[in-house]
Parts: sequence; C-alpha cells; structure tokens
Amino acid sequence: MKVSGSNYGLLMILLLACGAAQIYADYRTCISGPCARKKMACPAECPKANPTDPKVRKVCRLNCNSPICKTECKRIKPNCDAPGAACLDPRFIGGDGIVFYFHGKSNEHFSLVSDLNLQINARFIGLRPAGRTRDYTWIQALGILFDSHSFSLEATKASTWNGEVDHLKFSHNGEDLLIPEGQLSTWQSPDSDIKVQRTSSKNSVLVTLPEVAEISINVVPVTKEDDRIHNYQIPSDDCFAHLEVQFQFFGLSSKVEGVIGRTYQPDFKNPAKPGVAMPVVGGEEMFRTTSLLSADCGACMFSPAGVLDQKDTLLMDFGKLDCTGGSSSGHGIVCRK
Repeated sequence: MKVSGSNYGLLMILLLACGAAQIYADYRTCISGPCARKKMACPAECPKANPTDPKVRKVCRLNCNSPICKTECKRIKPNCDAPGAACLDPRFIGGDGIVFYFHGKSNEHFSLVSDLNLQINARFIGLRPAGRTRDYTWIQALGILFDSHSFSLEATKASTWNGEVDHLKFSHNGEDLLIPEGQLSTWQSPDSDIKVQRTSSKNSVLVTLPEVAEISINVVPVTKEDDRIHNYQIPSDDCFAHLEVQFQFFGLSSKVEGVIGRTYQPDFKNPAKPGVAMPVVGGEEMFRTTSLLSADCGACMFSPAGVLDQKDTLLMDFGKLDCTGGSSSGHGIVCRK
C-alpha cells in the first residue's frame, strides 16, 4: 500500500501524539488480584491518577478485582448510587452492590469498617419528631484508625446552609488540622501514610490511605425539599450538615467487619430484604463504639499492630464506580435493591 507524502506526515503526527499521550499518562499497578504486578497506562481522556488541574472532573483508576485488567476514568466526587456509598439518611450500597439502610441512633458512633489494619467509624446525628419510633439519622463525622495513628473529619453544625462557607473540620492524632481552602489544596502526614486533597475549594475532599483505601467525601445539608418529601421536621436553627461518602478499598481481608465492611466478605449473605423499598438492616449493638476513634464494638477486629495476611487479601477496588483509586459506572456490577 502506497502512502502519499501528506498522509504520511499526518500518520507520523498521530503516532507522535499517541506516544506523547502515553509518556504523559500515569501507570497503575495492583499489588494482588487478577491484575497483580501488571503495569497499565491510564486512558487518554483521564491520563492522571492525581491531576493538578482543578478543572479535571475524572481521574484514572484501576479495578484490581476485575479480570479485565484495564484502567478506567472515574469521577472525583462521591457517587451515591454505586458500591461503597453511604449517603442520605443513611443509605448504603455494599460491596456486593445491594442497597440497604442502617439507621443507628442519633449522637452515637458505629463501625462502618473494621479490619486488622483499618477501622472507620461514623458519628450519627439526627432527630426524632413526636410520634416516631426511631431517629432520622445522617453521618456527621468519620473517624479513621490505621497503624498507631488516627484521623477524623466532620461536618460542622450550621443553622442555615451557605455553600460559600467551608463546613469541614479535621484532626490528625488528636491535633486539629488546618487544610487551606482551594481546590487541590493538599495535606499529607509526615509518614506519608494518609493524604487529604480538596476536590473543590470548600466542602469536598478525597482521603487516601495508600494501598489501603480512598474515601471521597462531600458535605451537604438536609434541603427543604428533602424535609418536605420525608417529613423530617428539620428545625429552623439547624440544617443538619452531614457527609456524603464513597469508599474504595484495595486490600481488605476476607474477615472484614462493619456496617458496610462486611458486605465485602466473599461469602457474605446480605440480610437486606429484596424487593423492599427501604430495606433496613440491624446490628446497632454489634457495631456500636464508645467514641469516634475507638475500636471496641462487638464485631471490631482492628489492632494497632494489625497486619494482613497477603493470602487473605481481597482487592475490592470496585467500591467506587465513577470514582478513584490508586490511588461511572462501569465495573460490570449491577446494583440490586
């Protein structure tokens, strides 16, 4: 086949552009699973795992549990309709793709994830209008234990919502932590074992524990429309600012526990009743902790010296569809109700 001079020049430009894109692109590698030790380039449409351009809305991620072994573009902020999500009052989507509700109790703490090397607790806030048999609840704070360290993040109380005000408060190892406002503003611990990056100038962050987990978080209020639809009876002096959360995990053990953690067990039978509009699951007594940064629930497994057996590691990287990792839909998972 003959190639004209002009076509040859165009072909060379395309080849060079493709080569430049590959050089520019990040590479992702799984530490275990079907894609273990395979080096895969990020797609041209999302070449970076940690972009520095504040206009970028999707990042490169790799589903380490999929035999396809292909990088994908994921959204930066939480996807409340995908596995790993904990949003609304609280509505969870487990690692098994099943939707369920866990109401807990207002002003108490519950273990969302408990593994040998990781503990993630949530503080619930809420209210109980007259005539109700349970609290309406939302996740107000997360507490994370890893190695011998702790990190917490909470939505600060607000009487009325103002999106131009930052409602996030942080602490690391018991000390208040200031992360300057501004998209892509980043803080990293001295040991580089946890990183927090703002994904918008205010009220949104991505928390990364390398090779362990990523947590995408938004702060939102209970809106007047939500109040009208659900008859929460929100008072005029509190908009119940709370967290929208989506988890992505990279190395959970098969014995992982917690409200959402246990749904990543390989043989877990979800008690949520299929076909029910709001399938509620229990477990308050089993998952209740005495504080945001304690691991003393009945099912808790965390130990400060906890070390995972690599033979028992599950790389459940599908916990964040249209998401992040390595740190959308599209991992071939069907979310069931």
